[in-house]
Amino acid sequence: MRSTRSFSPLRWISVLVILVALALIVLQLIAYSRVRTNFPPGMKIASIPVGGLDRQETAQRLLEFFTLPLEIHYGDATFQLAPSTVGFELDLESMLAAADLERTQQSFWIGYWNYLWGLSASQRNVPLRAKYSDQRLRSFLESEVATRYDKPPVPAKPAVGTVNFQAGSQGTVMDTNQAVILIEQALNSTSPRKVTLPLKQTSPPRPSLQNLQVLLQQTIDLSGYDGITGLYMLDLQTLQEIHFIYNQGKNLPTNPDLSFTAASIIKIPIMSSIYRRTGDNPNPETIKLIQEMIIESGNAPADWLMQQVISEERGPIEVTADMQTLGLQDTFLAGYFYPGAPLLVKYKTPGNTRTDITTDPDPYNQTSPSDIGSLLADIYECAENGGGSLIAAFPNEITQTECHTMISYLSMNPVAFLIKAGTPDGTQIAHKHGWVSDVFGVINVIQDAAIVFTPGGDYVLVILLHHPQQLIWEPSAKLVADLSRAIYNYYNLPQP
Repeated sequence: MRSTRSFSPLRWISVLVILVALALIVLQLIAYSRVRTNFPPGMKIASIPVGGLDRQETAQRLLEFFTLPLEIHYGDATFQLAPSTVGFELDLESMLAAADLERTQQSFWIGYWNYLWGLSASQRNVPLRAKYSDQRLRSFLESEVATRYDKPPVPAKPAVGTVNFQAGSQGTVMDTNQAVILIEQALNSTSPRKVTLPLKQTSPPRPSLQNLQVLLQQTIDLSGYDGITGLYMLDLQTLQEIHFIYNQGKNLPTNPDLSFTAASIIKIPIMSSIYRRTGDNPNPETIKLIQEMIIESGNAPADWLMQQVISEERGPIEVTADMQTLGLQDTFLAGYFYPGAPLLVKYKTPGNTRTDITTDPDPYNQTSPSDIGSLLADIYECAENGGGSLIAAFPNEITQTECHTMISYLSMNPVAFLIKAGTPDGTQIAHKHGWVSDVFGVINVIQDAAIVFTPGGDYVLVILLHHPQQLIWEPSAKLVADLSRAIYNYYNLPQP
């Protein structure tokens, strides 16, 4: 009888195929198990591919990349910055732990299935975790970069032998705050690790006021003038000042200041005292006489105003009292202007009792450079901001409107020489000038006191000249104009 249990070759082949498949599956399972101990394909840490790497290899790759120096550009200069210089450190353990968590979140069999069929794992990226020292970075930028590569601006300087200035040059300075941001981004980035430092152009500063004073005194020397010069300049923005008494190449003490004959400049104190007593709306006759006193430098209007508005008998003394209330110790008016007017009081002041130098000032009216300059500054502050010593000393008596009016009248002065001659046409100058000559027409005093309004800054300028023998008008007026021009040029320097 024939057996039906024969094993055909086809069955043997099938069994062999199954055994081979099982062997392949086992081999692939073993291979996958080994692969699974590394990070999966597509895994990134800080955007650096780490698929197929173990923890040690991954840490080494991250360190190799993030310890590469940065390429820094400062203008045309190039240098490198090692991350360690600024305390840059990777938090490797934290990033590797996060990557491990990402790796183990996928089930073994799903991962194995994807491995068998060659399916790509989803792209996973563990963000960078690192730190650096902001203080060390800023210290590096300031001590190593700025000090080496920053180019300071060069200030303007006087042109030798003139009252003009040569233009300075711009500087280059690194924007440290913006540089910190850019370097931080480069430290944490996998893109080309290059940084172009942000730079700013810096304008040249003005020369110091000390340099300006030297220029002014050199200008006096070059002019050949051998008399006494009293000069006071006040920067109305910074309140810095130049103040000197200069005589034949020598600086003399300014404390106390030196008294000069006030001449027509005393009409600025008179105007201040009148407005203290008139209110914002003086009558038309008073307005007309104030204009004649200031614009036309009339003496008769000054007397009338003091007698009618201030005090018929004590007008000059009241003006002096107002100035003393303001702290102006060297400024006084001791009598009226009309010929033969009696001397009402004999004033002794710090400025006219100096024993080292004198200008033989008129006993009827005197002032000093700093006194009249301070009064002009008070009027300016009152007009600009409604504050200052005038309003503080005479509350509810002098107003901002009145101070504007005083400046407008001083600005109508038609005299175009002295301080005004040293400024360009169209410059607003609120000023009062004056000079004194004896019965023979010999001039001993020339003076001008002004508020000068310029694009580069406003300032008070007072220049008082005295010569014991004689002041010749042309060279003396030119000297005042040259001094004025030097100061105007200082405030309005040529552009680089």
